[in-house]
Amino acid sequence: MADTYPIRTGRHCTFLLHAHLVFVTKHRAQVFTDEHLRYLEQVMRQVCEQFECELVEFNGEDNHIHLLVNYPPKVALSKLVNSLKGVSSRYLRRDYPNIRRHFWRDARLWSGSYFAGSLADAPLSVLHQYIEQQNQPG
Repeated sequence: MADTYPIRTGRHCTFLLHAHLVFVTKHRAQVFTDEHLRYLEQVMRQVCEQFECELVEFNGEDNHIHLLVNYPPKVALSKLVNSLKGVSSRYLRRDYPNIRRHFWRDARLWSGSYFAGSLADAPLSVLHQYIEQQNQPG
């Protein structure tokens, strides 16, 4: 991926918005295998498409995931995050019943908090490389 990313246009604006999102499992439980991460990436891509966003990069480890999302200004990042976490939790519970033992009270997989960072000064290639180098579980 190059440092430059195509500028997107809307009806009344031109934009290039990226966010680095990090979601952590509740109590940092070591939940994910490589198979879970591949599944989560598919789910996250589908949710992003529904919000007219693009999931540029995805990776993670056994207790957290990183996403690099290109999003339009009409999308409230908090609503996108809420949907990403909610849908992924429901789909994992549905399609991987054995993962339920990692869910905490009230069937919560994710911690209630998250990290969201803008990319004003960081070249995209640096963040892309950082996410790509996460140590995936075996």
